[in-house]
Amino acid sequence: MQADEARYLKRKVKCGSIDVHPTEKALVVNYELEATILGEMGDAMLGERKECQKIIRVKNLNENTDLTALSHEIIDKCKLISPSKLPEIEQLLYYLQNRKESSPPKASGKTQLSDKPLEPALTDGTELDEEANLNDTDDYLELLYEDIPEKIRGAALFLQLARNPDNLEELFHNETIVGALARVLKEDWKRSTELATHIISIFFCFSNFSHFHGVILHFKIGALCMTVIDYELKKYDLWNDEIQKKKRNIMEKEEKIRAKEEYDKSVKKFESVVKKQEQLLRVSFYLLLNLAEDLKVEMKMRNKGIVMLLVKSLDRTENSELLMLVVSFLKKLSIFIENKNEMAEHCIIERLAPLVPCDNEDLLNISLRLLKNLSFDSEQRSKMIKFGLLPKLVSLLNNENHKLVVLGILYHISMDDKAKTMFTYTDCIPVVMKMLFDSPEDTDKELLALCVNLAANKRTAEIISEGNGLKMLFKRAFRFKDPILMKMLRNISQHEGFTKNLFIDYIGDLIEAMMHKSHEEFALECLGVLGNLTILELNYEMIIKEYNLITWIKSKLQPGNQADDVVLEIVILVGTVCNDDSCAKLLAESGIIQSLIELLNAKQEDDEMVCQIVYVFYQMIFHESTREVIIKQTQAPAYLIDLMNDKNTEIRKVCDNTLDIIAEYDEEWSKKIQQEKFRWHNSHWLEMVESRQMEDNNESYLYGDEGINPFLHDTDILDRPELFYGTTGFDPVMMMDGHLTPEYIDDNGLYNGNPEFMMPSGNLYNVRYSGEFEPYIRPDTQLGFIVDGQAVDEYGRPIGMYRPPSIGDYQQMYSKGNLEDDYIYSSYAYQR
Repeated sequence: MQADEARYLKRKVKCGSIDVHPTEKALVVNYELEATILGEMGDAMLGERKECQKIIRVKNLNENTDLTALSHEIIDKCKLISPSKLPEIEQLLYYLQNRKESSPPKASGKTQLSDKPLEPALTDGTELDEEANLNDTDDYLELLYEDIPEKIRGAALFLQLARNPDNLEELFHNETIVGALARVLKEDWKRSTELATHIISIFFCFSNFSHFHGVILHFKIGALCMTVIDYELKKYDLWNDEIQKKKRNIMEKEEKIRAKEEYDKSVKKFESVVKKQEQLLRVSFYLLLNLAEDLKVEMKMRNKGIVMLLVKSLDRTENSELLMLVVSFLKKLSIFIENKNEMAEHCIIERLAPLVPCDNEDLLNISLRLLKNLSFDSEQRSKMIKFGLLPKLVSLLNNENHKLVVLGILYHISMDDKAKTMFTYTDCIPVVMKMLFDSPEDTDKELLALCVNLAANKRTAEIISEGNGLKMLFKRAFRFKDPILMKMLRNISQHEGFTKNLFIDYIGDLIEAMMHKSHEEFALECLGVLGNLTILELNYEMIIKEYNLITWIKSKLQPGNQADDVVLEIVILVGTVCNDDSCAKLLAESGIIQSLIELLNAKQEDDEMVCQIVYVFYQMIFHESTREVIIKQTQAPAYLIDLMNDKNTEIRKVCDNTLDIIAEYDEEWSKKIQQEKFRWHNSHWLEMVESRQMEDNNESYLYGDEGINPFLHDTDILDRPELFYGTTGFDPVMMMDGHLTPEYIDDNGLYNGNPEFMMPSGNLYNVRYSGEFEPYIRPDTQLGFIVDGQAVDEYGRPIGMYRPPSIGDYQQMYSKGNLEDDYIYSSYAYQR
């Protein structure tokens, strides 16, 4: 594009989603900016589209702020936000107003943690002047038939006996005692919280041993406990509402002193009854947790709403022991997707967020493990970021008690493309890189997995590469010959910009490692890095000659000589060096084209291999120095014609681009290509014509040839492409599907100035195959991450669009673009 031809600049802004900032009091507005340079006639000469973010900080937001007025002010000042989004802005501001800012805990050394909740303190409320005796059970049984005070005393005596495991067998065989306790609980649990607590505690003692579960289930104690829990939670809500109402009345009443005294008295009473209620809830939940050892019983609990009861109990943040039990129960249930979905419906992430971090190390650890189970769900990962958990998790990386669990959660979050950018707003990258460089040779797999994912994002890769970051990564990778660390470098090398140029200093080391046979997996990743280095300023010809790469490449391309993944990376490397005209000429003269054709015959069922080989043909035909060799001296055009109608979309696209150039420079191949396209697009019509000819020929034997004018009797239909292209406006050089060679496109991107023949721009895979011929664009094959749910091969390459190549000798699998077997993660491999 000439500078004097540009006349106008057209800018178009499209607003996207609006979210809260993970760490600050601010709103994040996502929008898309599209800029187009127009010529004198108003035609588009150059365009660019970019995703942007605008951060609107509301530092003065407090509990007294008028959210409606603030929302109007934000919409008036920010033209990116539509007035129709006023309710959404108010809701986000309300969340920011109520979000609690938690200071990160200090780093601590590793201590012994317990993943089992403490048993209820059964002595609370059971101290009596007398000591229970197993021989007096008949007297205690009589008390269960008296009034409430006597029933409480009798239940407390039985609880004293049940606390001794040696007495449980004797009590269990006395069906009268067990039946009486179950009857009293069923009839009187609403009348006395203390009585219900004593009796449920007795059955809890039985539930600690699996062979007593039968009698507990027989009397339906589990179902009764769920009824009790549901009732108590509703009663707590009523009490809390009453307290809040009295608190508001203090400001409204004239006698504020008296109202304050009544409020203080009510609060003390409220705290007293809540303490007793939490003891009842704790022993009830613990009994249910013990019974849930049987999956059938657990399923019945789930059907009766145990998940909802547990999630509601997370609001009782004052009692860490109750929370420890509730979170442990939820973690056990979360290994099943149905339970996880129900937890999500009840906003479990929002309720768990205040628990991270907390002073109780055991509670914090079990909460993080529950979050790890939930983080397998992409929607829950998004909520973790929304409710500000990402910076909190990063702050826990220095805590040895929780480091591995936190790394696992961050690894899962980093699988989402949008979430990767959010890591740049935290200290995660510097902390993770320090942990990586300080770790011994046997680095934690979770840490390496997180690094591999972060390197797949351009912005995070730039932060990693700043200073001596890339140099230290190369030094460590070559020192330990670590293939996973080289995989991280490979992901960094795929990004355009200054990071790619930093790899030039290490090309010699990469080539030597690539040609070394002792570390095959490491060599394969080095080969992948070299395949990514599409740098215009790089002198590939000198590199090839210095290291004698042509001989090495030809030896590796022989079918059956190497594993498929190695051969594929070599083909990608050939496509990369063919960007250079002189290198393409060297390779063509060395006979590599014939080796690629033989490989194409041998691997024709492997779509990814075929696509990359065809891309090499495209690169060589693009250069004038090698175009003649491809067209005249090889059968590559014939193979391209065969692949022109392949089922794989990407193969068809690159074939079309390549055949367009061939057709322009060779009339014979141009005619063959037209005939094949005509045959393919009219195959059904040709079948009808052929069948009609056969019928006419059969009739000629019955009636003779007189008066019969056979349809297209002695002509070749394929010699008449005007039947397909039309008789007017037919340009034999212009190919189908709108494909044009670079010589036919003017400076405005138009065919002879006609916008009707403008090349199609964009496709499903970004700018891989645009309308214009761009010699430095290749099919994507070695991304270090992929979209959620897409299958990959052992080196992280997507195989959804291609048939999977042979795994060969490598069994290190990637899940969603990340390590699976070594990382201990699978699609729903939750920890118990």
